[in-house]
Parts: sequence; C-alpha cells; structure tokens
Amino acid sequence: MATGIAFIILFGLLVDWLMRKFKLPGLIGLLIIGVVVGPYCLNIFSPEMKAVASDLRLIALIIILLRAGLEVSKTTLAKVGARALLMSFIPCLCEVAVITYFGPKLLNLTTLESAILGSILAAVSPAVVVPFMIQFIKEGKGKKHGAPTLILAAASCDDAFAIVLCTSFLGIYTGSKLSTMQQIISLPISIILGLLAGAVIGLFMCKFFDKFQPRATKKVLIVVSTAIFLVALQKNIHSIINFSALLATMAIGFIILEKREYIAHQLSLKLSKIWIFAQLVLFILVGSEVNVPVAVDAGISGTIIILLGLIGRSIGVQLCLIKSIFTLKERIFITISYLPKATVQAAMGAVPLIAMKQAGMITIPGEIILAVAVLSILITAPLGAIAISASSKKLL
Repeated sequence: MATGIAFIILFGLLVDWLMRKFKLPGLIGLLIIGVVVGPYCLNIFSPEMKAVASDLRLIALIIILLRAGLEVSKTTLAKVGARALLMSFIPCLCEVAVITYFGPKLLNLTTLESAILGSILAAVSPAVVVPFMIQFIKEGKGKKHGAPTLILAAASCDDAFAIVLCTSFLGIYTGSKLSTMQQIISLPISIILGLLAGAVIGLFMCKFFDKFQPRATKKVLIVVSTAIFLVALQKNIHSIINFSALLATMAIGFIILEKREYIAHQLSLKLSKIWIFAQLVLFILVGSEVNVPVAVDAGISGTIIILLGLIGRSIGVQLCLIKSIFTLKERIFITISYLPKATVQAAMGAVPLIAMKQAGMITIPGEIILAVAVLSILITAPLGAIAISASSKKLL
C-alpha cells in the first residue's frame, strides 16, 4: 500500500503540473491516471490499496466539505438561502424526469429502470465542483451575489436527494419492505438532523478549543476525526434513524466560522495544505473506479441519454434562478457548474447491479445502468472541470 501511495503522490504531482502548464484543471490528469492504473486497465494498485481506497476517498471528501463549510459566511448564505434550497432538488428532479422518459426509447430499459438510472446520473459531483468554488471564493470571484456560495450550499443536498431517490426506486424495483413514502420522508429528516448534529458539534468544538487551546494542527485532526466518526455513525444507525453526515460536516465548519472566525481561518489554512495530498488521492482513486470496457459498451445511446439529462438539469437550474439577483452571466456559470458527475456515480453505479444479483433478478438492466454511470464520469468530469475553469474568467 505504501508503494501505491508513493505512486499517487509522485505521478499525481507530475501530471497536475503538466495539466496546469497547458492551463487545464489538474484533476483531469489525475482522473486519467486513475483510469490507466485502475483494475480495468493496467491494474497497478495492490489488493491492500484497493481495500482502503473507499476510506481514502471518504477522508478526502470530508476535507473538501469541511473547507466548504469554513468558507460559507452567514451573510453570503442569507443572500442565496432560498435559491440554494430550490437548487438542492429541482435540477435533480428535472434530470431524472428526462432520463426516465427517454430511457425506454434509447436503452430498452423499463420506466422504473430508467428512473433508477436517472437518479444515479442526477447527482452533481462535489469532488469536482467544491474545490473550484472554494478557490473562487478566496479569489473574490462572484462575491457580489454569492454564486460560488450558492453552488457550495446546494451541491451536497443535491447529492443527498439523488441518493434517496435512487434508494427509493431501487427499493420498489427489488421489493423493499420500506414504502416509497417512508423513503421519501427520510430525506428532509436526514438533512435536518444532519444540520442539527453539525451545529451542536460545531458549538461544542468552539467551547472545547477555547478551554484547552490546542495547536491548529491538533484542531484539524480533531475536526477531521469527528467527521469520520459521524460518517461511521450514520452507516451503523441508518436503519434506526438516518442523518446526513456529510451535511453535518459542512455545518461544523459553518458554525466554527460564525462563532470563532480566527479558528476557522486557522483550520482553513491547514486544510488547504492537506488538500494538496487529498486531491491526488481522491481524483486518482475515483478514476480507478471507471470501467472503460463497460463505458464503451454503453455507446452512442448512453451518450445521448447523458446529454439529454444534462439539458433537463440545465433547465431545472434556470427555473430555480428566475427573478433572482444573479446576472445572466452568473446564471450561465451556475448552470455549467452543476454539470460534472464523478463521486456519486462511482459510488452508486454498481449498486443496482448488485441489488439485482442479490434479488435473483435478470442483471442486464443493472449492467446498462453501470455502463452509463461510468460513461457519465468519463464525459462530464473532465469537460465540466474545463468548462468551470474557463467560464469563471468571463462569467464571474
């Protein structure tokens, strides 16, 4: 495993540097490396590295979300609050609706199978989007109306909503004991409990840091470890009560920023340094999840369904921004920023296939869903990253 981490660091830094030389986002090169060294191409990583890959991706994602929370001020959030709520589910529903309609026509899936596919494709990738938004906030881009903050606030809720939809549709498909209504009701409960948990923990940490005054490095270790425990807790008690641990993670950062701004700046500085390593791990390991042969098998029909879904999502974004304070350029930028797919598709793409196998059902629909999910990463992650980076210079 140590060799695998050394490989990620050395080749990741090299490729990141080369990408920036060509004025391209570094994550594109990292994703490509991941695809090449992953199990579906050169298969370089050891079994030990593969075993801990999901945990490493989780830690990197937690660092992203903590940084996001530490950059979202209450003043700016107040400007975009209502819009962020709309952006958390309307674009997702629009994309799911389009894919549900066209799936039977293009991919020979049933309507319900198409809805499962749509719910997997409909999640925007915080791994791709959030680092850009944090960078833009630091540079003061879009500060007047808070476009990057809107995207930060809405992206995680968008993911949670898409995952709940996928779970609900898959439950119906495989005959889950939970009713659709029960699964849908769990979404707002999960969001509210996640925000409350994060707020309580954030307040406790403020008082804890005041009393014991640990060094900044120790503060970061405490915050990151707490977030990891929250994710573990969510997995262990989700059958009893569900809450969004990732939203709780963002809320911790937000509360610390509001209550102890100087501590927030300390944490943000340390996390920005950790992120240098974390981004290498995250994007290379996400790339390693891409099954290239399966993606190729999805073919033209898969590409068309992805593009149609993105059109539906873009319409949903524009509906959310009607009569908002954002300029036309900012609205276009927000739409572009809501296109990339990666994290959820890598994590959830194979879930329907596994569920179908366990239920003793025909697995061809699951294979198609996985193929299109993988294809969505290959198409939207690099192109979305390039579009966000390039458009920010003219639209923000």
